[in-house]
Amino acid sequence: MKIQSYIILALLSLSTASCNKYLDVDPRASISDEQTIFDKASSQTALNGVYSSLASGGYYSTTFQSIGYLSGDNIQWTGSQSQVQEFINHNVSTGNATVSGAWVAIYQTISRANNVIARVPGVQDASFADADRNKILGEAYFIRGLSYFDLARTWGAAPIITQPTTSPNDNIGLGRKPVADVYAQALSDLETAEPLLTETTDRYRATRKTVWALKARFYLYQKNWAKAEEYATKIIGDNSNYTLIKPYSAFFANNVRGTQESVFEIFYSATELNNHRNQWQPQTNGGTRQWAPNDAFVALVNKADSGGNRNVLVAQDNQGRWYGNLYYRTPAADPSFVIRIAELYLIRAEARAQLGTANDLIGARADLNAVRDRAGLVTTTSVTQADILLSIEQERRIEFALEPHRWFDLVRTGRAQAVLKITDPNKLLLPVPQEQIQIDPSLLPNNPGY
Repeated sequence: MKIQSYIILALLSLSTASCNKYLDVDPRASISDEQTIFDKASSQTALNGVYSSLASGGYYSTTFQSIGYLSGDNIQWTGSQSQVQEFINHNVSTGNATVSGAWVAIYQTISRANNVIARVPGVQDASFADADRNKILGEAYFIRGLSYFDLARTWGAAPIITQPTTSPNDNIGLGRKPVADVYAQALSDLETAEPLLTETTDRYRATRKTVWALKARFYLYQKNWAKAEEYATKIIGDNSNYTLIKPYSAFFANNVRGTQESVFEIFYSATELNNHRNQWQPQTNGGTRQWAPNDAFVALVNKADSGGNRNVLVAQDNQGRWYGNLYYRTPAADPSFVIRIAELYLIRAEARAQLGTANDLIGARADLNAVRDRAGLVTTTSVTQADILLSIEQERRIEFALEPHRWFDLVRTGRAQAVLKITDPNKLLLPVPQEQIQIDPSLLPNNPGY
């Protein structure tokens, strides 16, 4: 997925050196849409640019991912930057660079998707078959839907922008739409993408199956248990293409990628690195180990009755210090795992447990036990609805410890304050970056508490 030279105006982007312009545009690097998207090849190049933005350091390579686990209870910060410790302390400032970086990266991704969605339908090219055009559009809609979903669960209310950005002032004054509207935009994009895409298996590009998987997650967040179960079942039922491979390490160890465990992962290579790896690995392996598993998680994952064979997620360096080992490759070409089949099993387990009938609880236990079996654990002893839900929460904590789920799981289930000892409920959403408010005061008021 080589990054293309296709250059699009970056929506809501701001360099750290300039806070007085809504959008920094370098005329020498800007090309009109008529020049950049004009035939089949340039349409595909533009879509590659959308994927490149999704894979960027600010989004699914490092910054956004780090919010998902640094804010949880598995990871400690070993460096000196106070802005990272703010996540662990659950007292994030409006000037936090990580928050700003993720916000900008997501809106850059949306901006690129908007250009594809707006321009590709009008491309005149005899070689551009409808099926190819629909595929490009469907993938762009999927990525935009994922972007709005991530905005909603991280910041709540946010600007909704669905048209290309053509001038620095295009989006000033839009303000923030309620969180329900942001989620609705995400669902609308997924609904639009679904019929445009084919029911094929591709672990690196969006297909109709990828849409189903994200819809399962979406409906779980919306507490629409029946729909969450329905869409999770669509993927789980396709067991010739998606399965819990054994042992746990089989989906990432020995430099593998794109296994049957993966529903959607982001591809990196020796020329397009995923520098997430360097944050986890110790100095002896060429990394910085700036975040590391904390003592509580190390104990949990190394216990035979909770971690099982998932203890491969952690290792010790030559000084006996624990480090995370999901990202380990040299060069740093590790994929970022966006959706795995294990998540679909645990989504369905939770949805069934919440539905709560006797048969649903049996089904929830079966799905939970499928994940536990792959981890080398015995079947769960949980029987009641409440106990099964807590067991699922614990399973998700370990299964996705180094993936960006834990914080969002605790927030969406209403458990974050109790588990993480957060006294201020306003801290369950991140603040709109102060630099963005300086650019556009219509983003005020900020989230409560900031």
